[in-house]
Parts: sequence; structure tokens; C-alpha cells
Amino acid sequence: MPLAGVELGGTKCICTLGHGPDAILAQEMVATTTPDGTLAAIAAILARWWQAQRFAALGIASFGPLDLDPASPAYGHILATTKPGWAMADVAGRLAAQWPVKVVFDTDVNGAALAECAWGVGRGLDDFAYVTVGTGVGVGLIVHGRPTRGLGHSELGHLRVPRLVTDTAPSGCPFHPDCVEGLAAGIGIAAALGGREIGEVPAGDPLWDRVTHALAMLCHALVCGTAPRRIAIGGGVIERQPHLLPRIAEALAASLNAYVAIPQTNFLVRPALGDQAGPLGAIALARRSLT
Repeated sequence: MPLAGVELGGTKCICTLGHGPDAILAQEMVATTTPDGTLAAIAAILARWWQAQRFAALGIASFGPLDLDPASPAYGHILATTKPGWAMADVAGRLAAQWPVKVVFDTDVNGAALAECAWGVGRGLDDFAYVTVGTGVGVGLIVHGRPTRGLGHSELGHLRVPRLVTDTAPSGCPFHPDCVEGLAAGIGIAAALGGREIGEVPAGDPLWDRVTHALAMLCHALVCGTAPRRIAIGGGVIERQPHLLPRIAEALAASLNAYVAIPQTNFLVRPALGDQAGPLGAIALARRSLT
């Protein structure tokens, strides 16, 4: 039996039916509008698939923040998101109640990290980090083969880091003047551009020093905090600015200063699954419910 997955994103949702990257049977997109409209459209797709071919499990990988504590009354809900209308939306409850299968609910970045562990650059690793740098910064963190848990899921994009002394540009984060997301993500880059277009910024511009430094500090914290065996960094900013990844690797090595030995090759890498990491993340979540 195939698996069903739903990647719930801030602008669009991708529904996937299949087993993995080489066995996608169907994939459909739904615009993210209101909770009622979006979840109803997703449920209709799943219902159609269920009628045509039963699926064995359902994985839901959602934007957050999320309540992932099964003992909590708000389990399965999106929490205090900045996405209008979505705070306290019962995503898992609305979708799980309709199908007599196991349902696994987690963050979109944890799902993507699990997908890379199953089929991509994290294959064979029980300790792995997936960083996506787009409009914001998300980190999927796998420790001993499982996404981290505790007070909540990790929010390492909001890790506060020391600024470069030359960086006096504003942060793009409304909560923190010096977090990784506010300095290095799309919102942080836009805040620092001062009206310039990102396409006008050459690779040697000091703006990229700020981005490189913030992301290297995030990786430093990951290495010293959970010691992943590999860190994959992707997302729109990295894809459009390929000069950043080697610069981040160099800055990370300088920051660690040989105190922690990291592999010389294949430690800081690009993800292998590209724009399918998120959709396949939902399939990877469903897959875990069967093991």
C-alpha cells in the first residue's frame, strides 16, 4: 500500500501519494488560504486517493510553531504563527479524524531532515541537521535517529548570535535584533538592503559577510550542541547565492578553531532532494509510523 503525505507550507501545500522519490504515484498542490478552505481542499484530495487506492499511513509536515506533545489539549495545532488566521488551527485533528490509519505530525523541516536521512545526504546517519534558508530559517534536527523533542520542537532559526562589529543594519525579525533568521534569511536580507534589489548585490558585498557569519554561528551551535555527523544547508537564499556554502564552511572551521574536529569533506553540504525534500518529508513521517 502507498503512503500519503501533506506538506503544509505558508503559501502552498503539497499532497503526495507514493513510497519515496522513485515511486511518487500522485502529487497535487493546494494554495494556503484560510484553515477551513485549505484543509477542506486537502481532505478532498486524500478522499479521492483513498477511494481509488487505500494508503497505509498519513504524514503531515507543517509550518509552525506546532504543539507536538500528544498529552497536550492543543496537540496537532499550529500555535502563535504570524500567518493570519492560522493561530490555533487544528491541522492534525482535522485531517487525522477522517482516515483509519496512523497519522504522524511534525514540522516541515523535521520532515525534510527525515527525508534526507531516508533518501538523501543524511542516508545512514542517526545524527543529522537540515537547515533551510529562505524567507526564514528553519532547522530540522535529528538526534539518535529521531527529531528532537522537549519543551517544543527546535526553533534554531531564532538562536541569537553575536553580530559582526561592522554590521549595523537592522534585523528583519520582529522579535530579536540579532537572531540568525533576522540577520541571514530573506527577511533579514531585505531589512539590510536599504531599498536595493537582491539581484544587484555582488558576491563581494559586505551583506554576504553578515549572512555567512550568522549561518556559521548557527552551525557552530549545532556542532557544539548536538554534534550532527553532517549538516545540509539549502533553501532559496543558498540556491541563488552558491558562493555562500564554501564561505560558511570556512567561517565555521575558523570559529571552531580546531576545538571540535569535524570531517574535512562532506560535512557541510547541499541537500540532495531539492524542492522535493518537503513533500517527501511528509512521506518519510508516514513511513516511520510503520516501523
